Amino acid sequence: MQIRNSSDWRDALPFELPVAAADAAPGDPTRCAGCGADSEPWPREALWIVKHRHPNNPAGFVRYYCADHKPTPKLAAPVTTVRERARQQRSAATPRKAAAPTIPERVAVLCPDCFVEIPATGVCGMCGQQVA
Repeated sequence: MQIRNSSDWRDALPFELPVAAADAAPGDPTRCAGCGADSEPWPREALWIVKHRHPNNPAGFVRYYCADHKPTPKLAAPVTTVRERARQQRSAATPRKAAAPTIPERVAVLCPDCFVEIPATGVCGMCGQQVA
């Protein structure tokens, strides 16, 4: 299943950073996610909104929190890919070697009769002529 994004007020919220609910989404009183579904609704002025990351939805999801349950802001960790981590492990584990010297390729020799490239044996594969 592919999730399609639509544009709304949640797009303007930063990930994992508490924002005052009255400023971001004014409206009716609502419940705190930490207090539970049985708790009394809080006025928007007393709530915080936090947009969390979601593994299947790149837009994330939003939760409301009271001051007691408001999560602490998380600092974004530097994102490293699997390739970068593997490269770092390889470079840390093995010392760097000098590059091998390049060996120039053999100059291509053509048969004067067939105009075919002669192999290293010096004998033309088409006509059998010995080419030095």
